[in-house]
Amino acid sequence: MAGSFLIILREGLEAALIVGIILAYLTKTGNRGKSGVVWMGVGLSVLMSVLVGAAIFLTAGGLEGRSEALFEGVAMFTAAGVLTYMIFWMRKQAINIRVHLQQQLSTALESGSLTALALLAFVAVGREGIETALFMFAATKAATPAAATLGGLLGLVGAVALGYLLYRGTYRLNLRSFFNVTSVLLLLFAAGLLAHGIDEFHEAGVVPPVVDEVWNTNRILDERSTVGSFARALFGYNGNPSLVEALAYVTYLLLVGWMYFRPPTAKELTPGRASA
Repeated sequence: MAGSFLIILREGLEAALIVGIILAYLTKTGNRGKSGVVWMGVGLSVLMSVLVGAAIFLTAGGLEGRSEALFEGVAMFTAAGVLTYMIFWMRKQAINIRVHLQQQLSTALESGSLTALALLAFVAVGREGIETALFMFAATKAATPAAATLGGLLGLVGAVALGYLLYRGTYRLNLRSFFNVTSVLLLLFAAGLLAHGIDEFHEAGVVPPVVDEVWNTNRILDERSTVGSFARALFGYNGNPSLVEALAYVTYLLLVGWMYFRPPTAKELTPGRASA
């Protein structure tokens, strides 16, 4: 539940910010009447995301045994990779995303094409939606489907509420702090996805565990308990991991964590490159 809540809250708020920037720019430039086209693009992107999510779940549901373990392992690895990319992309683009979007909007409005305007909203929001569909599939494997769905719904409500309040200017959220905190939590979640994917590959016989059980803390915190399930869903907690799982989890956090928190280079601080 916690993992799906965090994912939907983060992805939903990013989508809400994008829509808010687009609508605010249309209002500012006297093109408020074209907001319906934007909402049409948003609606189509949501529909596409639902279809992609349904396709992923249906594909997984039709597999059994080794094939199912392989599919879920690949899905976990893919979700961890996309999630990592998203975290770094947002860190780089957060400062200039408004300017970048407004430039694209200006080009679309100058062309006079409503299709270009709808396509801009469709692509901008659709990227978030497809990522969310993949992450939700991964989240349901770390928690029960019911808990993951409930967490996702709560995250969606929170994202919509925050997005609306930010658009209306009645709630001043420090977005930099918000994205930094959620990025740390998502890095832990991604490490858990990576370890869970390796566990699936163990079951498929693709990756040997080397050592089946490095430690066992289930007597202290059972991963099937309420608190243990929460920790498993959010942080990838495993009471009895294999050696490969433990090494992958720790190595990912050390390597990616260092890359995220290291001071930016002069090249990365160049404004022109940040908005590319």
